[in-house]
Amino acid sequence: MRVITGKYRGRKLNTPVGNDIRPTTDKAKEAMFSILTNYIYGSRVLDLFAGTGGLGIEALSRGAEYCMFCDASRSSLKLVKENLEHCKVEEDYAFAAGDYKKTLKSLGTKIEEGLAEQFDIVLMDPPYSKGLLDDAFKLLQEGNILADDGIIVAEHRKEEDLPEELYGFVKEKERRYGIVKLSIFRKQADEEE
Repeated sequence: MRVITGKYRGRKLNTPVGNDIRPTTDKAKEAMFSILTNYIYGSRVLDLFAGTGGLGIEALSRGAEYCMFCDASRSSLKLVKENLEHCKVEEDYAFAAGDYKKTLKSLGTKIEEGLAEQFDIVLMDPPYSKGLLDDAFKLLQEGNILADDGIIVAEHRKEEDLPEELYGFVKEKERRYGIVKLSIFRKQADEEE
């Protein structure tokens, strides 16, 4: 696993021992960031279910302004920290340790109180077949966490079909890469009155 392009290009990332974390393949990651090319520079990124941090680090490498890495696993966040240090990323990131539900509720409250900014890109690569995406979409909507022109990229098993509309987010694209499917969502535009 490596950083594909940008200022940290070619740097190998530490990978987990065992099967607790399933990193996004380079092929799927390259496809994901090809889709995000026009959105990434200067963006605020939320790497939910961060795992190794590979997606958030790739975003920073390609010019994202800021990335928050979220994961419930302390060992995952330790691995993210090691990968950030290895890539010599010194600023423009933060960690949120804990369950994704608590993290998203907390972010929503901070955004509502003006203590945090919305995110332009949300990257979600949760453990497969655990039904976490539905709750994550719901909490992103409830907390108003995604900026109006923001984009969500959800990685999931190719057999799993996400609905065309999910809690006010509309699916724009869906692409398959091996056993993986990427679903791209945007906020549903408010209808003119």
